Amino acid sequence: MLGLLLFCGWAQGREIGIDEALQAAFAHNPELAASGRDIGIAQGLREQAGLLPNPTLSWEQEGTESDNRTTTIGISQPLELGGKRGARVALAERGQDAAALSLQARRNELRGAVISGFYGALRAQERERLAQQSVALAQRGLTAAQGRVRAGKAAPLEANRAQVQLAEVRLEQERARRERADAYQTLAALMGLAQADFTAVRSAVADRLPRLPSSDQLLRRLGDSAPMRLAQTRIEEGEAALDLARTQRIPDLDVSLGSQEAIEDGNSDRIAVIGLSLPLPLFDRNQGNILAEARRADQARDLRNATELRLRQETQQALQQWSTAQVEVNAFRSTILPSAQTAVESATRGFEMGKFSFLDVLDAQRTLITARDQYLQALAQVSDAWGRIERVYGDVGAAAR
Repeated sequence: MLGLLLFCGWAQGREIGIDEALQAAFAHNPELAASGRDIGIAQGLREQAGLLPNPTLSWEQEGTESDNRTTTIGISQPLELGGKRGARVALAERGQDAAALSLQARRNELRGAVISGFYGALRAQERERLAQQSVALAQRGLTAAQGRVRAGKAAPLEANRAQVQLAEVRLEQERARRERADAYQTLAALMGLAQADFTAVRSAVADRLPRLPSSDQLLRRLGDSAPMRLAQTRIEEGEAALDLARTQRIPDLDVSLGSQEAIEDGNSDRIAVIGLSLPLPLFDRNQGNILAEARRADQARDLRNATELRLRQETQQALQQWSTAQVEVNAFRSTILPSAQTAVESATRGFEMGKFSFLDVLDAQRTLITARDQYLQALAQVSDAWGRIERVYGDVGAAAR
């Protein structure tokens, strides 16, 4: 596909292909790099979740006189009851799973954005090239009109019309140049570049866009897509948080061991001290947090269902867009563009020979320009549909292969 978008020799400098753009984006895009940090954050939280609570060392003295005082040295250790540590670890592990899937989903989103950006730059590049051709056609028409006016075979109005047409297509060429520069900058930003360090984009293969799977094939893979797996992991994460909240109903036991030295009238007496403390869950049984986590788990299930509906709709719409735009692209390639180009050539030659008026030339030129613009719009629909699918499913071309 995009065969007409091949334009080697656009400018002297570095050209990039879609694979280079994707590699650069995966390596240097700052948002993707920031998302990758979540993996390390989740690892740290998992490590912290498995740690035991620290013991507490205490020292206490009653009395300040050297002959009459009591000194107690002890150490206390909280003992977590009810499986709190295991529940914390399970929640942290679900967080690790979610971080990994979030990174994969972000990578797929970036892939889709780079595909759209790359082919947007390719279209803008082609639009400028076509605008240059339109300028050449208009210049040829102006030259022919001026020649016929000088020969007395046409009214000066013909030359004026040709001059206006040339001015219009030159404005279009300037707009196309600005659009190309903007498209290059958009692509460069996705690649993690402050400024575009390339002067052209290329399509190494004429039929670069892959043949997308059918709707049924893609929808069967929906459950394995990163967004759906992430939504399912959010449910598991919510259930793990609910389990942890339930363990908080059971109070922790504090065990303390120590030694007490009592000095009275110069006589010393040392005894061992053992203590237990356990809060009584009479009022606070963590019932509010349990209710909140239960509702969050329910919310995660609703969001998972909403995600599935959204992705199904996105898949079907993108495939319909792809199919419709492909029909348009094929029609422009096979019939409309060649016929419009032939009409311009015939009208221009006929005007030079005095068989047609310049209005006929203008009409043919404008028809060709409109057809080219519609062709590029159809190509935009095709590449946009591809990008939308890649955002959900990842590299569908590799999966098809």
